[in-house]
Amino acid sequence: MPTLLRFLVFLAIAGGLVLGGMIALVTFVEPQPREMTQTIPPTKLRQ
Repeated sequence: MPTLLRFLVFLAIAGGLVLGGMIALVTFVEPQPREMTQTIPPTKLRQ
C-alpha cells in the first residue's frame, strides 16, 4: 500500500506542475495578431 500511495502522490505532484505550467503560459504569453490571407483557386469556387 505505501507504494501505491507514493505513486499517487507522484502523479498529483506531476499533474500540479503541468497545470502550473499551463497557467503560466496562459498568463504570461501574449499572441501576436497578424493578418492572414489565402488564395483560393478559381476551380474551387465553381462547383
